[in-house]
Amino acid sequence: MKDALKAYLPVAVVALVLVVIAMRFIAPAPPKVIRFAAGGADGQYYAYGEQYRDALGVHGVKVEVLETPGTVENYRLLLAGEADVALLQGGLADEAARAETLSLGGMFAEPFWIFVPSEAETANFGDLHDKLIAMGGDGSGTRALAQRLQADWGGAWRAGDPRSGSQAAAALLAGEVDAAVFAAAVDAPYVQALLKDARVRLVPVPRAQGISMHYPALAPVTLYEGVVDLDSNRPGADTPLIAAIAQLGVRADTHPAIQAVLLEAAETIHGGNSILTRAGTFPDANKADLPLSDEARRFYRNGPTFLRRYFSFGTANFLERAWILVIPLITLLIPLVQVAPPVYRWRIRRRIYVWYNDLHELERRGIDATDNATRHAVLEEIQALQHEVGKVDVPVSYNDELYHLRSHINFVEALVARQKTQQA
Repeated sequence: MKDALKAYLPVAVVALVLVVIAMRFIAPAPPKVIRFAAGGADGQYYAYGEQYRDALGVHGVKVEVLETPGTVENYRLLLAGEADVALLQGGLADEAARAETLSLGGMFAEPFWIFVPSEAETANFGDLHDKLIAMGGDGSGTRALAQRLQADWGGAWRAGDPRSGSQAAAALLAGEVDAAVFAAAVDAPYVQALLKDARVRLVPVPRAQGISMHYPALAPVTLYEGVVDLDSNRPGADTPLIAAIAQLGVRADTHPAIQAVLLEAAETIHGGNSILTRAGTFPDANKADLPLSDEARRFYRNGPTFLRRYFSFGTANFLERAWILVIPLITLLIPLVQVAPPVYRWRIRRRIYVWYNDLHELERRGIDATDNATRHAVLEEIQALQHEVGKVDVPVSYNDELYHLRSHINFVEALVARQKTQQA
């Protein structure tokens, strides 16, 4: 056992040293906590943020959901390093955002909903120039998109009301504003409530196709007749709308493993059916106005990694990062492992063969002795040698060599004894 340890211990030490050195070059582990810039606490962005928090929590990643006014503020948080991930309304990215943030793809369509009282004579958005419109506060994606469309329509517009979400919906129903607009997912609670409320109606955007040609991040969608409520036939006709595609944005330095687990969660959260899109429409790699990250591009092409399909997030991530250790370790350890068995055999045989030098010397002295007293002393040394060799412990597979040595000692002892008899 000691010989095996002495033979293989250097190999183990070298392997350990190589691992320590290689660990300096291994990619860092993903963070355990990330900050998710969402939206208002009563909005759909925040609700989605909570779903991501629950999905990533299963994999041991804590998600801090940040309440924000909307997309403009989400971009600011990403660029300032105060958020790692954010839901971003399409069409609002500027050059600074494109330089420092990446997209994980389009996640869902956010139609630009325009609601007015049922009795209002409003045919399109351009009819609202002199009306008080609830469009959200500064920093919200709804206000940014509304102001962009106002500029495209031209003319002088009345200052907008800063209320948003459910507060804007309540203000419209109470008659405190003339219209309320939202850039929101179809399943936002306040959108669903207004779509089903007979006191208000949805204003179509007939030129949605033309608008989308000017803004690649916007897409025309249709809310089909009766899709909200077949019984009351709401809406009463196919309604064309213009929609921003909300995307999941990350900082350029966001860990690839975090991006991958976000994409896995996105498939579950956004991949279902809605009254605007069929299941499987989202996530979509092609519907983003930020550069698509390399990890997202690989994910959309191949899906989860091979290891991720069979191991937990933590285990798969460690194995994917540790691959850098495998090839150099194998390359270096193969010759070391090949050397170890011969070294082990040499150490065992050395314990046997080292006695042959003594045996040869005793044989020479016994034969060359000129008197029996000297030969007697040599015979005593040979017997002592035989006794010492009998104490040697070797593996069973080497016993034949040990017994060869003992038989050779007996042979030399007999040879010297004959010399003593002949001399007498």
